[in-house]
Amino acid sequence: MSNWIWVVFAVLALQPILRQRLLVSMRARVLKRIEESRGSRVIALVHRQETMSFLGLPVFRYIDVDDSEQILRAIHLTAAEVPIDLILHTPGGLALASTQIARALARHPSKVTVFVPHYAMSGGTLIALAASEIVMSEHAVLGPVDPQVGTVPAASILRAVERKPIAEVDDETLILADQSAMAIEQLRQTIHDLTARRLPEHVRDALATDLSAGRWTHDYPITADEARKLGLNVSTALPNEVLELMSLYPQPVRRQPSVEYSPGWRGARRD
Repeated sequence: MSNWIWVVFAVLALQPILRQRLLVSMRARVLKRIEESRGSRVIALVHRQETMSFLGLPVFRYIDVDDSEQILRAIHLTAAEVPIDLILHTPGGLALASTQIARALARHPSKVTVFVPHYAMSGGTLIALAASEIVMSEHAVLGPVDPQVGTVPAASILRAVERKPIAEVDDETLILADQSAMAIEQLRQTIHDLTARRLPEHVRDALATDLSAGRWTHDYPITADEARKLGLNVSTALPNEVLELMSLYPQPVRRQPSVEYSPGWRGARRD
């Protein structure tokens, strides 16, 4: 009986690892299928809470230098004549890592397409700005790229300082305001540079200011229609294979699902 208990424990301990390997294999097959159908190099940058250990602890992800290093290698290993398709799903992350990825994509000689199945906020939007075309699902969103100093929006720090007499502002806040001004200008210039080959000067100026200067809150959802009004080349013809790939990045299993539906219902879309 004790031997069977150890066998059951071993199976339960190995189950998440085996499940993870199966998911990785299934993702690779879908990525390969997309590459063959589009004749491109497909890169996926997807941040979800994925149960990785047998303890079932979720790992919170965002754009970091490890992501930028891997994507830069993938871009470097892609021939100049091969288009790049980046599947992007992220809440954002480090400005340095996002900027590196965006600049590398912008310099790729062939067409770069960014697919946004659900959302690409903050640093994710910065990366999307480097693309020749952004393909979003009908309900997907982008977001502002205004810099955050610590946990506070840089634009809010500047406005707070401007509304008070200078004598009433302490030195630490003045230093933060100085950093905020530099951060906003740096991101504004980055956006301006990323879109240099595709947008007229006046459109680039307005876009860079709108996205970096704190016009909206940092989590403001920019829809496909609004993105077009800002001057971006946006399509909503998202391939079904991209949504299929996203289903292979599951969230941690809950005790009871909060959303349920029948994928094979007779009223399902066929396109």
